[in-house]
Formats: sequence, C-alpha cells, structure tokens
Amino acid sequence: MEDRGIVELYLQRDSRAIEKTQEKYGGRLRELSFNITFDAGAAEECENDTYLAAWNSIPPHEPVSYLYAFLARITRHLSLNVCRDRRRLKRGGYVVRLSRELEECIPSPDNAQCRLDEEELKAAINGFLATLSEEKRNIFLRRYWYLDSVTSIAERYGIGESKVKMTLQRARGKLREYLIKEGYEL
Repeated sequence: MEDRGIVELYLQRDSRAIEKTQEKYGGRLRELSFNITFDAGAAEECENDTYLAAWNSIPPHEPVSYLYAFLARITRHLSLNVCRDRRRLKRGGYVVRLSRELEECIPSPDNAQCRLDEEELKAAINGFLATLSEEKRNIFLRRYWYLDSVTSIAERYGIGESKVKMTLQRARGKLREYLIKEGYEL
C-alpha cells in the first residue's frame, strides 16, 4: 500500500493503518531501533510504541510525502530514550562515541555563545547535506541519523570500510567549514 493510503487510514482512524504501517516499515523501524539500543526486545517495543505515537500524531500531522521519515524520527527518539533510561549514554555507549565524531562540527548546546535556534541549525545542516553528492549524503545519514556501523554502511553500498571512514571524515570537515561560513561559532 502506498504511503498516501496508509496516512488516509490513520486520518479515518482505521486500525488497519497500524497493520499496513507494520507490513511496509516494521522491519526498517526495528532495525533502526536495534542499531541504537542493541537490544532486540527494546527494538520491538520501540517499534510498537512508534505505531501508537503515529496513531496519536496523525492527525494533526499528515505525513503523506514523508511517512517513513516521520516514523523513523519517532522510533529514533524512543530508542534514544531507552538508552537514556538505561544510562548507557553516560557509560560511554555507542551513541556517545558517534556524537564525539560530530562534536567539533556542531555547536555545543552547553556553550552560551553557541546557543542557536534549533530550526536554524536544522536548516543549516539540511543545506549542507544538499551540497553533498547522493552517495556521500547517504553515507553521512546512515552513520549519524540511522547510527549504522561503518561495516554495515560499506556492505550496503558495496565499498570498502576505508572509503566510508574517509568519506565521513571529509564530510565532517566540510560540515564544520559550512557552518562557520554560515556564521556559526564552533
């Protein structure tokens, strides 16, 4: 079923919306959550909680043209909350290691000089992503949005791990330059 039809089921408050969402995106949402939590049970719970959150969010939202992105954002936040609840982030968990890779590129929310409107920063990062080639943008997003490992990214795109690492390193450098050029103090 197309996304438009699934969203229409949500808008009509038809419970088949959840079934159709699970058929189309369940595996991808579970994988996203597992990449963050490293726990199959928690990933399944986050997937199910995503369906409930989508049910409660549609309407007023009508993510007809971006349903997966809408669902993935919910799943990602739920999964990160699971990690926070377990205090994995404080114990040097995987997400912290990834955030350290980007901390030199993105302004720190703890630095008063770097406090920026979230929407402006989001627009700046989206502007940066638009400057990247499709392959580089996909690698960047797979690593920092979907939290895929370097190995899984290399396998997904049929390239070597060293190419993935170099692409990410160069993209972080370009992101830093882009944000400085946009007036952000890093």
